[in-house]
Amino acid sequence: QVQLVESGGGLVQPGGSLRLSCTASGFTFSSYAMSWYRQAPGKERELVAFISIFGSSTNYADSVKGRFTISRDNAKNTVYLQMNSLKPEDTAVYYCKAVQSGLTYWGKGTLVTVST
Repeated sequence: QVQLVESGGGLVQPGGSLRLSCTASGFTFSSYAMSWYRQAPGKERELVAFISIFGSSTNYADSVKGRFTISRDNAKNTVYLQMNSLKPEDTAVYYCKAVQSGLTYWGKGTLVTVST
């Protein structure tokens, strides 16, 4: 059974940091490109960061460049999102996505709230 399970979300003050994790099972994780998306209340889901199969290529939304870092550990079937200098506008449910040749899997998301 394919599963993507996100963790690490929570409440953090502006300027703080969080590290999200997404652990995969039920498929060959190392064969899939991975991404993090987020969806804020009342807004569409948007791409936050992307990492290629071996981690040699990454891309970020302009809004998070320089603050967020995506990485992966294929031995642990896990992709990470290190989020620094968090802002209230980063508040959203964060989802991970796995993609390979037309196959797409999504996690159920983890909530990040940036607030005083």
